[in-house]
Amino acid sequence: MANPGDFAYTVKQQADIVRIIGDYVKLKKAGSQNYSGLCPFHGEKTASFSVHATRQFYHCFGCGVSGDVFSFIQKIENITFPEAVRFVAQKLGIPIPKATYATEGEAKDARLRGQLLDVHERAVAFFQECLRRPEGAHAREYLAGRGLNEETIARFRIGYAPDSGFLLRDRLRGEFTEDILRESGLFSWKQEGSNSHSSRAEQSRAWPEQPTAGRAPNGDLGSGPQLEAQSSKLAAFYSKFRNRVMFPISSEAGKVIAFTGRTLSTDEKSGPKYLNSPETAIYSKSKVLFNLDLAKEWIRKFDYAILVEGQMDCISVYAAGFQNVIASSGTAFTELQAKLLGRFSKNVVVNFDPDTAGARATERTLGLLVEDEFQIKVLTLEPGFDPDLFIRRKGKDAYGEALRHSQKYFDYLIERARAQFPVRSAEGKHKAVNYLLPHIQRVPSRIVRDELAHEIAQKLAIDSAVLRQELRHAAATRSASAVKAPAESQITDAEKILVRALASARQMQANEEHISLRDGRREVVKDEEFDPARQAAFVLQNEGLHHGLATESLVESLLNAGDEVADVLEVPASESDRRMLASILLKEEEELTAEIVEAAVHALRRIHLRRRQEQVQRELKKPGLASDRERLRELLAELEQISRALRDPGLAESHLAESRFASDGRDGRNDGRNDGKDSDGKRRSA
Repeated sequence: MANPGDFAYTVKQQADIVRIIGDYVKLKKAGSQNYSGLCPFHGEKTASFSVHATRQFYHCFGCGVSGDVFSFIQKIENITFPEAVRFVAQKLGIPIPKATYATEGEAKDARLRGQLLDVHERAVAFFQECLRRPEGAHAREYLAGRGLNEETIARFRIGYAPDSGFLLRDRLRGEFTEDILRESGLFSWKQEGSNSHSSRAEQSRAWPEQPTAGRAPNGDLGSGPQLEAQSSKLAAFYSKFRNRVMFPISSEAGKVIAFTGRTLSTDEKSGPKYLNSPETAIYSKSKVLFNLDLAKEWIRKFDYAILVEGQMDCISVYAAGFQNVIASSGTAFTELQAKLLGRFSKNVVVNFDPDTAGARATERTLGLLVEDEFQIKVLTLEPGFDPDLFIRRKGKDAYGEALRHSQKYFDYLIERARAQFPVRSAEGKHKAVNYLLPHIQRVPSRIVRDELAHEIAQKLAIDSAVLRQELRHAAATRSASAVKAPAESQITDAEKILVRALASARQMQANEEHISLRDGRREVVKDEEFDPARQAAFVLQNEGLHHGLATESLVESLLNAGDEVADVLEVPASESDRRMLASILLKEEEELTAEIVEAAVHALRRIHLRRRQEQVQRELKKPGLASDRERLRELLAELEQISRALRDPGLAESHLAESRFASDGRDGRNDGRNDGKDSDGKRRSA
């Protein structure tokens, strides 16, 4: 939370939330103070994510997330609040004081991530050094054979992991604890054998505490009895990557967070051809796109991305001059990766391997991209050629020409269907349609689906009416099985106005009190400028007009919030109330005036009167009431009083102020939801 006087508050006051979020989301002007775009936190077809420039907060009407610039950075970068404050401060060029954290757990997590980044940075330098040494000759030959020059190797920080399982461990042990190295994903260890019964605490004590122990003055590993003793203690702890060409995987910010190692061994014991880092506190493979740190500005510039499968394909395409290339490394393309890519462009050329596995991967990827409304093309190279081999054999110009002739994604799928199923027979046509239907159904636009159905019918020689019927049947089946989400509580315009009025207390400064001298006495004179928050709070607290309404708990939270809460979105409230508040504030258009607030108050008074009128009428219909003449007389008198009050706004105010039911009637939360009207049915200005 950013409070006045602290560093976070200072940063927040200087931050332009539209500009900072605009680095992640394509925002378009959507009103005088609002900007909108596709939400980065959930999949959606139309923009429901809004940013309010004046109030400096965001809200998604689709998934309900909302917050300020810091919470956005926390979510999008998966970091803690203090780290988010520092992140924004760095963007703004604000000098950063020493970091502080809200809890010890938060501080521990931040320290762990920081140390893991340091471990990976040291590991990169170690692997690069090993590549230059004599033992790296085989790795250098491999890279040269793949067409990579020194400039490309340096740009991608490619290195070599030596065949020894202990050199990296011994290089890092003087700087990091065993626990940190275990968390890094760079090492493996054997379970304790029958002859070794040492506890974890004893293992930790066995870890050398002196940074320079066993190390020569020049930083290389030394030798002698001391080193041998230490090595024997650590023999069960060894490098995961051995005799491999190492490709660093970086975050969007350019920090190395993981590795892929390509083996140089040919024996069966060498393990998989490509070995990837496991998931750690800084690496989640489903959320990372290889080379995005280098490619993101080029993707923005050209407004499209080239998506390939592996690191070598990506590096080769990049080195050939197509810098807007990324890869889904270590995992099949995921929904989270689609959202990540969508922050930079919604246009993509998919260039996976043309073999059977590559074709299946292309189809899975297309499905995710179609659902996320990407404009997609598919680049299919000649059989036997992946992007890397194609560029090495045929050159970058040939690849550029192939890129320009990429197919529209549905043309590609229709060709796949025709190749797999002979459409000369009825059975083949049936199978081809069943193959294509799931892909058509993923298309969000009904108009586009209809056009695709017409095109498919022509190319497969099928009656288009039959194909459309199949589409409707599939859509009906899907709709019948879908579970509809409950509708949100409806809120009257009057409620929205009074919520806005209460929220304005934290946007405008408190009215100043002027002190003057009159006849030698000090006298406090309050500023008479209209204060919507003060007017709304006075009426709501005295008349309880919010009781029983959809906004009741939110209004209570705003009324009870202390002056120390500087940000309206930090008012203590439930998650649903926070969403409601953000939704109301993002749709504010007109300036709050005394007349508008007063009209809203009158509308809520009428809502309460009508609700009570309905209650009285229901009670009058109860059997046996005729025998209780006194109660019958009271109800009839009250009904007449309510009717007069509804005809005269002045009487309504006095009636509610005196009535015992001014703050009850909490049943029927949404009763009178259309009661922003006069008795003659005309809509009020509120």
